[in-house]
Amino acid sequence: MKNMNKILSGVLISSLLLGTTSCGDAFLEENASHTTTDALLETGSGALAMAAGLYGNLRWHFGYEWAYATTLYGCDEFTMGSDETSLGWMDYNTAELNPVGSTRRNHPSPADLWNEMYYGIASCNLLLEKAPLIENEQDRNSAMGEAYFLRGYNYYRLFCQYERCPLQLEPIDVSAGVPRNFKLASGEEVLNQVIDDLEHAYELLRADDWRGAGTWTKYTAAHFLAKALLYRQSERCTWKSNYPAKADLDRAIALCDEVINARGLESDYNNLYANWTGVDCSIENSKEILMAALHNDASTTQGRYGNRTYNYFTSQFNTYSGGWVPRGQYIGAMDFQRCRPTEYTYASFDNVNDSRMWKTFKTVYGICNYVETPEYVAPENAPALGDQGILFILNKKNDTRFHKNEFGRAEVEHSFINPETGKWVPNVAPIYADGEYVMNQYGNTAPNRANMYCGINKTEDGSRTGEKNDAHRDVIMARVGETYLVKAECQVRNGDDAGALATINKLRERAEWKAGEDREYYVDGSIAFQSNTTASANCVKGNKDASGRSLTNQEAFRYSFIQKNSYVLSTGVERPSDGNWDKSNLQISSWNNLPEEDVAILNTLGLNASTLEGKINFILNERTRELLGEWDRWDELSRTNTLIKRAKLFNPEVLYIQDYHNLRPIPQTFLDGLTDDNNEPLSDDEKKALQNPGY
Repeated sequence: MKNMNKILSGVLISSLLLGTTSCGDAFLEENASHTTTDALLETGSGALAMAAGLYGNLRWHFGYEWAYATTLYGCDEFTMGSDETSLGWMDYNTAELNPVGSTRRNHPSPADLWNEMYYGIASCNLLLEKAPLIENEQDRNSAMGEAYFLRGYNYYRLFCQYERCPLQLEPIDVSAGVPRNFKLASGEEVLNQVIDDLEHAYELLRADDWRGAGTWTKYTAAHFLAKALLYRQSERCTWKSNYPAKADLDRAIALCDEVINARGLESDYNNLYANWTGVDCSIENSKEILMAALHNDASTTQGRYGNRTYNYFTSQFNTYSGGWVPRGQYIGAMDFQRCRPTEYTYASFDNVNDSRMWKTFKTVYGICNYVETPEYVAPENAPALGDQGILFILNKKNDTRFHKNEFGRAEVEHSFINPETGKWVPNVAPIYADGEYVMNQYGNTAPNRANMYCGINKTEDGSRTGEKNDAHRDVIMARVGETYLVKAECQVRNGDDAGALATINKLRERAEWKAGEDREYYVDGSIAFQSNTTASANCVKGNKDASGRSLTNQEAFRYSFIQKNSYVLSTGVERPSDGNWDKSNLQISSWNNLPEEDVAILNTLGLNASTLEGKINFILNERTRELLGEWDRWDELSRTNTLIKRAKLFNPEVLYIQDYHNLRPIPQTFLDGLTDDNNEPLSDDEKKALQNPGY
């Protein structure tokens, strides 16, 4: 039997599948020497094994620069540091999207997502054809449910990015040659197919995690089906009037309620990301997680697309720190400085009452290498190993305590002495000084290319055994926290403003500081280094103590990982004398009394919460606070037709953005491979007619 290689318009459609049926994490493990063939699908057990292999398609999303380029760049939440690897995705210079001949050799192509989604779709089509071979009805339904779910999800991603694409719903027989005469379905047809596939998945999938942690369940399908129905009633869908709004929105709300009631929220936001203690640790089993790209430390499952997300969110500390904080696996991230939060992102948080800010941003790095203190610093203020080497102050614009000339990086003379420790901090930056946004002014490049900033911690991974090795933690792709926000937006669009606010308040309740909770406590996935097998090895960067002795990785970890944030210094809130913090309050009493952060953002947008547009933009702000960096911001802004406006107002790097950038370009490689009904190549005019407007 020939290998299972299917071709769609010149693109190899081969499933990167992992063939095994065991439960738990083992269902992603494979025999490293196996070859995936059609013969495997000629038996029921083989078809069930292939259904397990569908999960491997999700790993692609996080194995390279496209992870953030297609989902986070060019939006309102992140601009970039001084690294321009994916510049075209940030500034919308269409010429940059073609990496051929570019010095930015890792620049993702517009075809990458397109191609990989069809790899998965081809696998789903083949599985749906062969699934009837599975004799056990429950197993057959589960396998078919998984195939319908992944196909629906992949078409959802294609619709979000490109809108129009071919709808291929059965395996392609290439025995008579490679077919190249494909038609682009309309956006309406594609989204309706998404809804249809997800409806099938919802009906067929089990409610339990029958394969183990990470299983796609009925509630995974329900979450994405609710999102698709909401999309059909959103601004980008100019055909939405073809479908009764109330019917779509009521169904979406009911689906969200089903997910919320069955799965629920984690009690502590830290349990989603920050309390990650190592491979397959307990927080990866959270019921709040509805879908994740599964990873572990098994070399047989790493494949080409390991987890590379730990590279993208931290600033370039190894470069600007002056040698005080060298990079190593003992720090849970690399410093590729791809995604730098914008002023909007920092300003959207209530820095006193919203614990999500302090459980998301990493504000302190400890000194893990001896550097001689500059002569201008008094000896009594000289820092030592384990003291603060990098400090970020997450303050507000009206904060009058700080002045611009007090701060900077180690190589620039500055006078900041932390009043809490009495020590000079080599690298320190507030968000605001003298009423001006200055977080972008202390790097070693111009403000629009600043490499020094406070980054987020959701991908930190201290389990890596090499400085540049792949990460091992799962990547969350959907969770119940988002389900609440999908429900709230459906309620707003349905005219139930009071219900929407109640839904949002329930989510915000989780974000409140609990009574007695230590607001200065900090943790992230770097903590996994406590059991790292490289702990006793010396640091590859040559970290030393004051005597010149080389430090081990374990010592560097102990010095660098300070489990205390900059909350008190940033907010000016007095630390309670008895150490017993009060509960905070994030509840919103009415749409006419939104938090001051949101009022300021809506004012900048020229909106207020009395309008539907104002309410939707408030929910987008709440999505920032709840879901920052969670891989779907571009899709959400495109869906609501807010991308162009919000990006222009809040991101200094969207230099070339135009209205037509609300869609991605149909890949030119796809268009170049098409033929007409007479099997003749398309003319340039015919290809241009198929391209999305503006490209």
